[in-house]
Amino acid sequence: MAWKKIGIVGLGTMGQAIAEMLAKKQYTVFVQDATPELMEQAIKAIDGQLEKQVSRWALTGAEKKTILTHIQCVSSLDDFAQCDMVIETITEDAQAKHALFARLGHVCPEHVVLATNTSTLSVTECARVTMHAQRVIGTHFIFPVTTVEMVEIIRGLQTDQTTTDAVRAFVEQGLEMKAIPVYESPGFVTTRLICTLINEALHVYTEGVAHPRDIDDAMRIGYGFRHGPLEMADRCGLDAVLAALEGMFREYGDLKYRPAVLLRKMVRAHQLGVKTGQGFFRYDDDGDRIR
Repeated sequence: MAWKKIGIVGLGTMGQAIAEMLAKKQYTVFVQDATPELMEQAIKAIDGQLEKQVSRWALTGAEKKTILTHIQCVSSLDDFAQCDMVIETITEDAQAKHALFARLGHVCPEHVVLATNTSTLSVTECARVTMHAQRVIGTHFIFPVTTVEMVEIIRGLQTDQTTTDAVRAFVEQGLEMKAIPVYESPGFVTTRLICTLINEALHVYTEGVAHPRDIDDAMRIGYGFRHGPLEMADRCGLDAVLAALEGMFREYGDLKYRPAVLLRKMVRAHQLGVKTGQGFFRYDDDGDRIR
């Protein structure tokens, strides 16, 4: 399926990263956020990320300009009717997602695929509020999107084979990324496994078994992880990890998903990791670890 236009609703960290990646692949990317001010901030952030790549000789100035021309801000959800696929990347709030999917289901023709980037919430529930549940699917990108070349494709209860095949082809052929097919289950594969590891690492630290740096080194060096579990938590955002664990604990009722007390404390203190510059470790404005 030769898709050309992709919509992104929600321009937080993930929305920006997905928009940048798609624009680099020369798709026309329609983007929208809650307010014009937020959209302007997001475009500036994408511009800044691209400028850093230019400074490292990863892109030329001309390539940067071309990428930005592929990203178009739109003021109304009606504009997404001309897209081949719309990806939702708003906050992990079920009610907000359901309201958005109800509106997208109304304005987008039946052939437009509606996707959610949720890491824990139900694709089936998002589909239920639309008029054509068979075209709703989950596309869970992993941050950083431009370097993690894998996408979980989550099939809801009513997602049909045509939609699943089309999205898999889009990921593997259009984006040149690995598609991991998953049947809907809270946390899917990646979130369910990594959040359990992070939570256990928090318990190890809380019990005084080892220092955060040593916990991470043990897993990074001993098992070949790019980052240790605590730095992973920082990079995911401790608030996102907490929300994911709470969702899985609520769904499964298994104590292994009950968030560690320290995680709740750090979120309350707004020590969220890279996004605030302070989590288990400290980070500069570029997201590089200071210590």
